[in-house]
Amino acid sequence: MFKKFLFQIHWFLGISAGLILSIMGVTGAIYSYDQQILKWVNTDSYVVQVQSSPKLTPAQLYQHFTTIQPEIKINSITIAKDPTASSVVNIEKEGERRGYNMMVNPYTAQVLPEVQGRKLLLLIQQIHRNLTAGEFGKQITGACALMLIYFVLSGLYLRWPKKHSARQWLAVKPKLKGRNFIWDLHAVVGTWVIVFYLLFACTGLYWSYDWWRSGMFKVLGVEQPKMQGHSGSGRNKDQLPKIQLDNAQLITALNQTWSGFNNQIGRDYSTLTVNLPKKDDGKIELSFVDATPQHERARNQAVYNYKTANIEKMELYEDKKLNQKIMSSMLPVHRGSFFGPVYQFVAMLASLAMPLFFITGWMLYLKRRKQKKLTQAARQSLAGHYIDQNAKPWLITYATQTGVAEQLAWSTATSLQEAHQPVQVKSVQQLTEADLQQHEQILFVISTYGTGEAPDLASNFAKKLLKTNLRLQHIKYAVLALGSKEYPDTYCSFGHTVDEWLKNNGAKALFDTIEVDNANPADIQNWNQALVKATKLDLHAVNIEKVFDNWTLQQRDLLNPNSLGQPAYNIELTANHEAIWQAGDIAEIQPGNSPERINKFLQHHHILKNAVVDSLQVSIEKALWNKDLTGEIEPFANLDHLLEQLPTLPTREYSIASIPSQQVLRLVVRQQYDESGDLGLGSGWLTQHTEINQNVALRIRTNESFHLIDDNRPIICIGNGTGIAGLMSLLHTRTRHNYTENWLIFGERQRAHDFFYASTIEAWQTMGMLKRLDLAFSRDQEQRVYVQDIIRQNAAELINWIERGAVLYVCGSIDGMASGVDQALIHILGEEQVDELRQQGRYRRDVY
Repeated sequence: MFKKFLFQIHWFLGISAGLILSIMGVTGAIYSYDQQILKWVNTDSYVVQVQSSPKLTPAQLYQHFTTIQPEIKINSITIAKDPTASSVVNIEKEGERRGYNMMVNPYTAQVLPEVQGRKLLLLIQQIHRNLTAGEFGKQITGACALMLIYFVLSGLYLRWPKKHSARQWLAVKPKLKGRNFIWDLHAVVGTWVIVFYLLFACTGLYWSYDWWRSGMFKVLGVEQPKMQGHSGSGRNKDQLPKIQLDNAQLITALNQTWSGFNNQIGRDYSTLTVNLPKKDDGKIELSFVDATPQHERARNQAVYNYKTANIEKMELYEDKKLNQKIMSSMLPVHRGSFFGPVYQFVAMLASLAMPLFFITGWMLYLKRRKQKKLTQAARQSLAGHYIDQNAKPWLITYATQTGVAEQLAWSTATSLQEAHQPVQVKSVQQLTEADLQQHEQILFVISTYGTGEAPDLASNFAKKLLKTNLRLQHIKYAVLALGSKEYPDTYCSFGHTVDEWLKNNGAKALFDTIEVDNANPADIQNWNQALVKATKLDLHAVNIEKVFDNWTLQQRDLLNPNSLGQPAYNIELTANHEAIWQAGDIAEIQPGNSPERINKFLQHHHILKNAVVDSLQVSIEKALWNKDLTGEIEPFANLDHLLEQLPTLPTREYSIASIPSQQVLRLVVRQQYDESGDLGLGSGWLTQHTEINQNVALRIRTNESFHLIDDNRPIICIGNGTGIAGLMSLLHTRTRHNYTENWLIFGERQRAHDFFYASTIEAWQTMGMLKRLDLAFSRDQEQRVYVQDIIRQNAAELINWIERGAVLYVCGSIDGMASGVDQALIHILGEEQVDELRQQGRYRRDVY
């Protein structure tokens, strides 16, 4: 929970302060090279033609300007050793706190063109420091700098993996797509710039808050200099009266200082600045920069006494301790020049990268927000209808694995309430003996799962309540049993088990159990009719509305060339509409007939393929695309009569392997063959009969029992074969939330041919998104190994994960794998704990 809290604060502050930090980053990057930019733009001001005569001394420059412009007041004169560099005369100018730098030709004293771009760079500096909003803006940028420290520290904590590798931390993974790539870019580049951003923030706060600045001096053990205010017209009583020097005295002083200091300094320098004396005490302050300085502000300070012809004081920058250097060079530390030109350049790039985090952070936020818009396909509101208070209440209870039984239960409840009947709906796992004793009218909507089993969440009901003998003579009931005739031996068997238990305990059936094959509308209509007859109520039809959308088949790739098993394909579809689903949901497709099968049917019945169906105004060839052509056909008078005899082909369901933020719906489909050797309905339609860029009728069905938990508890994903699809969607979502406590156990035949999505899975492992990966390729060794064997081999680790709150997700074939995993879990944890995990929603299955 702590990590989730940090993440929530991280993204909330990020989308709030990200724009300001982006502006500060870009302006800071530009201003870090302010002098280089000015020199590049103003070469006529900074560079002169070398002449044979020596450069003019400070005294000569002073004499020149006081002669031709006696009104100006000169503060300092800077001479550069570089023969092509101009000299700088700093003069007093209104509005310029530090004076105005006048660029002059060092050989002729000619005033060079005014430096252009200073005002723009000053504006950029103001935007960087206070958004040009004065003290208020400075508080905003200061607060954003504090947030940047939080982003650095929380981002590091949120990303911290259990396995450390340089590749995981520092390499952008170009193979990732969509949201995963955005997150990886955000995290990896964020790791690159951690040091820079932490330094930017800590040093930038030096100018934002007095308390921070004072704290830096204390932490680094440097005495903080006292701030000197502007004296204005007043004078400090302790200050000695100034005795001004006349021009002749100043020229003499400058000459003596220039020649004497250069003779005594004993070291090379790049520039020397002479500050004009304000009083006649024989002292002139100088500052100079070494020939190869540590940075542009690594200035040495000196005092020269021209009366005694001695250097009275010399403070060399190189002699300072590191803490003193840092505190006296805060701007170079902030912009990076303190650490050398290479670091400064990289720091500039890091600063320019600030908008990247704002943009990717917003993209991740918007994708997260979009995906939270969940569809409520099954549940309908029961509010807003008049209820007959004298009517006996109905209890509708359901046992569901994929959500169809729940949807039918709620649809039935709505129908009854529209007839003014009081209704309560609850799942069988919530059903108690008290509920059975308190209600006289109960409808059971019961799904059969797998090979005749109760749905996972109904297992406790099946093992406990169905084993109990109760007195239920007061109950009138009906059972709607859901199943699939693809499993004829166990068709609707759990529904019949419930019906038998109710009869054995004295309950009276309103009508015989209604069986529903794969949500067949005709079977559901039998339920409607039976309820109307038994209740004598005017009930609206109960149905599952299946509205299919057109999706486009964009890509189809064979995943397992040369495999020992049947071909398995990666199927990618896109929608022309906004499509939203959750990890764990199901794609239900409406298969169609191949052109060959339709032509064969038409030829057999001597029908022209271009013949028009009157009611549809389309050709019979098109009208037959989704009709079951395998049944017996009675003689027909016209094509409409023919179509009435042909039921719609049953739909097929596939686990979705992708999430909406990837902009594609991905399926894993293995080709299946029927007894006659023909490709199966769904697999044939998707892997062979449908052309690329052709439409596929598809609807997304919520599969709540396999939905992902919404917190960072560990998960264990177990699957085989095409079951990898459902697990991939879960893991895509987990990586999106930066949840790393993921364990994948996957099995197939051969690693070389059947390791589906290997590059993505291995990238997750490298990134630290998979805490553990165990693979069982049964044909890669003499003794076959399956996922249930991996579970048994790692029993201690499994128990550890379960004790830490892990949730189990199993996806794949029910025969062999799912049952084997179930037995392995019971062997390790005990049947009681496995049942408890089911009831807690910590053992979830999507098996077929």
